[in-house]
Amino acid sequence: MASRLSSLLRNNRNAVAAATAAAASTVAVTFLSEDTVHPPELPWAHLGMFSSYDCGALRRGFQVYRQVCATCHSIERIRWRELEGVTHTKEQLKAMAADTDVVDGPNDEGEMFERPGKLSDPLPSPYANDAVGRLANNGALPPDLSLMVKARHSGQDYLFSLLTGYIEPPAGKPMMPGLHYNPYFPGGGIAMPPPLSDGGVEYEDGTVATISQQARDVVEFLNWCAEPEADARKLEGAVVMASIAFMLLGSGYYKRFKWSPYKTRAISYVKQN
Repeated sequence: MASRLSSLLRNNRNAVAAATAAAASTVAVTFLSEDTVHPPELPWAHLGMFSSYDCGALRRGFQVYRQVCATCHSIERIRWRELEGVTHTKEQLKAMAADTDVVDGPNDEGEMFERPGKLSDPLPSPYANDAVGRLANNGALPPDLSLMVKARHSGQDYLFSLLTGYIEPPAGKPMMPGLHYNPYFPGGGIAMPPPLSDGGVEYEDGTVATISQQARDVVEFLNWCAEPEADARKLEGAVVMASIAFMLLGSGYYKRFKWSPYKTRAISYVKQN
């Protein structure tokens, strides 16, 4: 009986080992066939519980967007007035908006017309409509960047890795004409050429415009575009949590004050004759 039991346990151990080896080999095959590198987790300071956006980085990121990204991508959910006190002053934003032409109308004659931009207008789109955008990009429409950080898994890490991850394709990796190799993009082939280059923009504050610096700044700006209320939400959350803590302390003190006479009293019973 004992020999049969030991034999059964040994067979079970062999089966478990075989199953583990098969699972490990399956995982390895899966990773080898993915052809996509997962972005590393980066230390973004503004994601902390009590951290806020870096206004200097937001201003630089907005500059990178206007001078580089805005040639193909739009940010339609952000209006000029929302940038007031975040990247520029009201007067500066008025001047920037006035430099753009906005199609408005119809007028009293039923015709569309162009006018200078106002603070209430959204940031201008590089194309008049989606059809023009597809025509200019071989049938592919560049996505709007308003919510891009939320639309991608590991949003900030993915965008930073994508912007800085262009390399030459490895040996044996075929690339279709017009595609560029980026291991962080699904499939490895992306139609967008490398958008950033060292010194591609000249920062107003004198910051050295390396590729990684430009990528960090524009990704933080895009994070703000997706969550412009993040700083206010953190502040309101801190106020609420402090209020709850004060209420808990008050409730605890009142409970001890109210019930302490009853908990400390001594009751004596006298037997009646």
